[in-house]
Amino acid sequence: MKQALLNLWNWFLDLFRTRYIVSVSYNSQWGDADDKIYTDVRKIIKTTDKILEFTDKEKNRVVIRSAAGLNYRIEVQ
Repeated sequence: MKQALLNLWNWFLDLFRTRYIVSVSYNSQWGDADDKIYTDVRKIIKTTDKILEFTDKEKNRVVIRSAAGLNYRIEVQ
């Protein structure tokens, strides 16, 4: 019973949380083998042209850096 109420409460809170889909390309062409897609991103911490920092679905901090610059897309899920 307690677990069912906890699941219901988490479902209700998820209605108000914003999640993101982050697509990162390490070169200027999209669709290459080097592209990486992160789904269910909880929070975007820092976005600049050379640094992208966010928290993933397991609450781990992910930092992506590139000296030449990053190509990334952030979409609301």
